[in-house]
Amino acid sequence: MTLIAPFAGLRPVAERAGDVIAPPYDVLSSAEARVRAQGRPWSFLHISRAEIDLPEATDPHAPAVYERAAGNLLHLLDAGILRRDTSPYYYIYRLVMGGHQQTGLVAVASVRDYDSNRIRKHEFTRPDKEDDRVRQIEALNAQTGPVLLAYKSSPDVDALLEAATRDEPDVDLIADDGVGHSLWVIRDHQRVDDITRAFDAMDALYIADGHHRSAAASRVAASRSKSGPGTAGGADWFLSVIFPHNQMRILDYNRVVRDLNGMTAEAFLASLAGRFGVIPQDTACAPDGPGQFGMYLGGQWYHLGIHPDLIPDDPVARLDVSLLADNLLDPLLGIADPRRDPRIDFVGGVRGLEELERRVDSGEMQVAFSMFPTSMDDLMAVADAGKVMPPKSTWFEPKLADGLVSHVLD
Repeated sequence: MTLIAPFAGLRPVAERAGDVIAPPYDVLSSAEARVRAQGRPWSFLHISRAEIDLPEATDPHAPAVYERAAGNLLHLLDAGILRRDTSPYYYIYRLVMGGHQQTGLVAVASVRDYDSNRIRKHEFTRPDKEDDRVRQIEALNAQTGPVLLAYKSSPDVDALLEAATRDEPDVDLIADDGVGHSLWVIRDHQRVDDITRAFDAMDALYIADGHHRSAAASRVAASRSKSGPGTAGGADWFLSVIFPHNQMRILDYNRVVRDLNGMTAEAFLASLAGRFGVIPQDTACAPDGPGQFGMYLGGQWYHLGIHPDLIPDDPVARLDVSLLADNLLDPLLGIADPRRDPRIDFVGGVRGLEELERRVDSGEMQVAFSMFPTSMDDLMAVADAGKVMPPKSTWFEPKLADGLVSHVLD
């Protein structure tokens, strides 16, 4: 088996693509999905968040939700809104958000290479979230949410993908959030073969986002295998979009905390002195480099700079999210497990520093921290070391669309 392969994509007819595509299933709550899908009968949210078509009290993980998703998928097929390509192809996918542009490859990636860690991970997964994705895949007999992968940028491979965008795209639209989505179908057999060989020569691919989707695909493949790995047919592959690492954009993933662990604001500020340089700021503070943090407390912004001798060499411990956790959140605020502690919440940088101010000024939270974005180089270093990043370390923008291309498991 090769690292990646072409596949016969299931996708909306071109004139309906704008009616179909939707944000990833896991960035919207059920309530938000209901609002987004209102008046949009062909929205992919009716498949990815099918609970919106059932009573509001319905558990999103109830069997009826997966059954409804399968029925809604069949409805879109019967109505001719979705069609499956007749041959296996690759697809070039371009995202444009403001002045940012990234161009990658839609392909199916090898479950076997995921299992052997050639497709590298950097997060733990939760069994309940894996179970949800397994049930969704089995109900639909399809993978509908692509895994976001990265490859170490190679001029030759980058040029190979870019060359495929010289023709008019098969799909070219701007979603309701202002993000542009363009798709080219690669039908030329020689180009398909060239892409397969170029990727198969790579040492590794890296999961950027979609650890639960890839883990679920591995479980489905294992359950369908008849005589060992590589015998599960279409389930031996998982839907992916693969970008060069230097085109991907990670935004800050900020933190807000409900209380100061029993301290007054003055005592908390004093407790920072042994670990951080603290400088009041006249305006909102976004750090401009690693080892720096913004802090909003009592209507005042501060710049925090960690003492350099506290930055270790370990690829995980030196991450800014680790430095903040190990030197402030845990020892000073008593937040030892950010995954489960209800006193902390996380705010994607796409919402801006104004959202941090709002959360604190409202009294809901008492202190906020703005972060410098984790780099793709740091992410790959952690994955190469076989280690795991702290929770909420990365926020990728722009987001992939659900429904643009899906993978049916033959």
